[in-house]
Amino acid sequence: MASEKPQVLVPPKEVKHEYPVIDTDPHFLRVVRYARPSDYAVGAATAAAGPAALLTMERFSPTYLPANSFRGVMRLTIGIGLCAGFLRFYMRPSLRFFGWSENAREVGMDMKEMVQKVKNGEPLYGESTLSPYMQSVATRNSRYSQIFLHAMPWFNFVNHNQHGVDTAKYYKAAEEELERERLKKAGY
Repeated sequence: MASEKPQVLVPPKEVKHEYPVIDTDPHFLRVVRYARPSDYAVGAATAAAGPAALLTMERFSPTYLPANSFRGVMRLTIGIGLCAGFLRFYMRPSLRFFGWSENAREVGMDMKEMVQKVKNGEPLYGESTLSPYMQSVATRNSRYSQIFLHAMPWFNFVNHNQHGVDTAKYYKAAEEELERERLKKAGY
């Protein structure tokens, strides 16, 4: 006779936040979707900094390498710059999800998105094909992983329901919105 053991979930570590926490383990696409134009600008500037510095150094202190050699070095510098630019771009919205930088815009977007999902009867954080145990493992591996992004890029590609926030606020806001819509239709 096999008996089912209760699933023990590891809660996220309580961290002091200056701003409201939106998500402690945001999905990759959600982070990209919530990015601000300034995030794109910072990422592009970071990506361009390496090649620009290399060209500047070559201009003021030429290496006198053959053109083919310099092109190879430049391609490598562009590739490294693009990776660094993307990681810098990705880090900024992630910090807003954690509540570590100003996130009023993202809090509003999050509330609107989640309330709409509640009203449509969809799962808040998407459908997952993984077992609850594997979702928990994925959560433990990627929660707050953006902090160490510069050393080991690790993104969350798993849909799960362990995001370190109380989801009751979304259901309450959806109920209030549905009630307002009902009263509006009734003419009150």
